[in-house]
Amino acid sequence: MFPAAFDYIRAHSAEEALAALAQHGAEARILAGGQSLIPAMRLRLARPAVLVDLGGVKDLGYLREEGSELRVGAMTRDVTLERDANVRARYSLLTDTGAVVADPVVRCLGTVVGSLCHSDPSGDWGAAALASRAVMVARSASGERLIPIDEFLVDSFQTSLEEGELAVEVRFPTPDGRTHGSYQKIERKVGDYATAAAAVQITLGEDGRVTHAGVALTAAGPRPVRVDAAEKLLLGQLLTEDVIRAASEEARIVSDPFADTRGSVEYKKDMARVLVARGLRASAARLGTGVTA
Repeated sequence: MFPAAFDYIRAHSAEEALAALAQHGAEARILAGGQSLIPAMRLRLARPAVLVDLGGVKDLGYLREEGSELRVGAMTRDVTLERDANVRARYSLLTDTGAVVADPVVRCLGTVVGSLCHSDPSGDWGAAALASRAVMVARSASGERLIPIDEFLVDSFQTSLEEGELAVEVRFPTPDGRTHGSYQKIERKVGDYATAAAAVQITLGEDGRVTHAGVALTAAGPRPVRVDAAEKLLLGQLLTEDVIRAASEEARIVSDPFADTRGSVEYKKDMARVLVARGLRASAARLGTGVTA
């Protein structure tokens, strides 16, 4: 099947893209990497009247640390976070996530911000952003606003971006030396959507107890799911096997997947439990903390 007819605008600056959005309103869609939007258009699940391509906006393709944040521009590819040495050393959750998004071809074209804007409940970046407390930056003719990721991801394929707004950046808080994370995913084959996946990020105090925790799930409901109960349970605790089992059980409870050819509801809920436990153990290992019985 071929896409429905559309007009095409190639923007060369964020201002040009915003002008196109202002002119065409809800009929316009932004194209960044195109790895989600183009297939949807081909199947006519998406029918934008105007496609605004950010491919020419070179100044949005950046990855840099500023202050206490890692800033990822709207045209930064998945593969950049997978391969960047500083990200690998300090943002282990993001490296893990970048390494398992779809397949290498998609990772070389797809963008982190574009994936978050697509808001696919089975996408990988949503859970990673939740676990790391990311913030989206939206720009419009009236200026910029910062949107916490919990508020940005509204529902399946729906975000809190308003008409005329362009997501220009996502910001990840810079972890301190006692913070590590892990992204765990199972899929039927390379490039498939997740059957289940979990993002975990933890910070330990000098006494080895958890001072901050982020736990989130992919493919566990109509949007990526933060496991609040697990995060609260972990705070102030040593990462013992009992604590890990209790926290991962909270993930099983809150998970709300649907049955499909990848598995039953109960199977996916149990995989949420298993993957959170794996993520906590992997994070502890990266922090040099042996999990005790």
